[in-house]
Amino acid sequence: MSGLQMQTIFRNPLAGPDVLGISSGASLAVAFFSLGFPSLLASGFTLTGSWALALAAWAGSFFVMLLVLFVSARVNDNMTILILGILFSGGAGAVVSILQYFSNESLLKSFIVWTMGSLGSITFSQLSVVVPAVAVGLLLALLKMKDLNAFLLGETYARSLGVNIHRSRLTILFSASLLAGTITAFCGPVAFIGIAVPHLARVFFRTASHQVLIPAVWLMGADMLLLSDIIAQLPGMQTTLPINSVTALLGIPVIIWMILSNKKFAAL
Repeated sequence: MSGLQMQTIFRNPLAGPDVLGISSGASLAVAFFSLGFPSLLASGFTLTGSWALALAAWAGSFFVMLLVLFVSARVNDNMTILILGILFSGGAGAVVSILQYFSNESLLKSFIVWTMGSLGSITFSQLSVVVPAVAVGLLLALLKMKDLNAFLLGETYARSLGVNIHRSRLTILFSASLLAGTITAFCGPVAFIGIAVPHLARVFFRTASHQVLIPAVWLMGADMLLLSDIIAQLPGMQTTLPINSVTALLGIPVIIWMILSNKKFAAL
C-alpha cells in the first residue's frame, strides 16, 4: 500500500519505501533505539517497549519522507529523485554500520536477526501497536482514494478538480510513512513487496483506478508475503530462511520484467 501511494504521488514506477529510503530511515531509527542508546531509552523515557520502538521507526520514516518530498518539490526529474532516494538509503545504512561496529555482541546479534525480517516474532503486546497504526494508515489511503486518482493525471488536473494539493500530498505521504515505518519496526526491513505488488495488481486487473488497486494491493500483498513466509519456513526441514531473502528473490524478477518489457501505464 505504501509503494502504491508513492508510485502515484511521485509518478514513478520504481518508487517504493525501500527504494526511496523510507524503510532505511525507519531502520536507522530502530538502530539508534536498539544499538545506540538502549540504556538511555530504558531509563529516561516513559514510553518504552513496543510504543517506543514504533515511535522511533515512525520518526525515521517521516524524516526521510520529508527529505524526499523537499527534493521532489525542487527537482522535477524522476530519475534524480530515485538517485537521491538511493543516496539517502546509503547514508542511513552507513550510520547503521557505524552503530553496529560500536555495539556489544548481544545487541548486535539481536539487531542482525531483526534485519533479516520475520513475521513470527511479533507478540500480542506488539499487535496492540501494529493493528491500530496499520488501520489508521489504510483508512487514510481509503479516504484519499479519489485524490490519488486525480494525481494520476498530474497536479494541474488534480487542482482543477478542487484537490488541495499540499494537504492531500502530506496526508498520503503520512499514510505511506506510517505503514512502512510500522511494518519495518516489528517485521524488519522487508524489501521489494512495496514496489513489486502494485505492478502485479495493475497487470492482473488491467486498471489504474485506485478503487480497484487499493483492495487488490491489500490482498495481493498479503498473499505474496504469506507465500514468502511459507517458503522461508522450508516445510519438512528445521531451518528457517530470512524472509527478506525470499521476498527479494520473488520481487526482483517482477521489477526486471517490468523494466525489460517497458510496460508504461497511463497512471505512471
